Amino acid sequence: MNYQVHSSAIVDEGAQIGEGSRIWHFVHICAGARIGTHCSFGQNVFVGNRVVIGNHVKVQNNVSVYDNVTLEDGVFCGPSMVFTNVYNPRSLIERKDEYRNTLVRRGATLGANCTIVCGVTIGEFAFVGAGAVINKDVPAYALVVGVPARQIGWMSEFGEQLELPVQGEGEAVCAHSGQRYLLDGNTLRKADK
Repeated sequence: MNYQVHSSAIVDEGAQIGEGSRIWHFVHICAGARIGTHCSFGQNVFVGNRVVIGNHVKVQNNVSVYDNVTLEDGVFCGPSMVFTNVYNPRSLIERKDEYRNTLVRRGATLGANCTIVCGVTIGEFAFVGAGAVINKDVPAYALVVGVPARQIGWMSEFGEQLELPVQGEGEAVCAHSGQRYLLDGNTLRKADK
């Protein structure tokens, strides 16, 4: 075994876990989960069977990553944030064949206590504020907050807010990395160096 597992954690036989990953207190990882390298799972995390997690992902305390959720490389899941996989659940009605896919793209941050309603895609390096409720797709690099979430700005890959309008034309430079970003309508992209 080339990853660390706390003695209180449960890792079901068959789970694929990459080198250098750390699994802390009271975590449960189901048999079908596929997890990349150098990931971290905080206390009381649950990872379902039909879950794919990339490399360098951090899942903080009290997060359940349910079936049909995919987290690409470098995703951050803040404490107690929530995923769903059924859009209209009822206890008395079986809906396991109605799971909707949720995709969180590379480098995105999901803030503490936010809720991701199933069936959405969170774009690369998007930033979901604490407590936000996501019920539609989030563009790459977008900063979204509120209930339901609305876009209020743009974020750099470094995690700093860029001085740009939500829509329109413009250019901004991340103060920490020096990386340039170009806004065209409602699409932000890194400029070639």
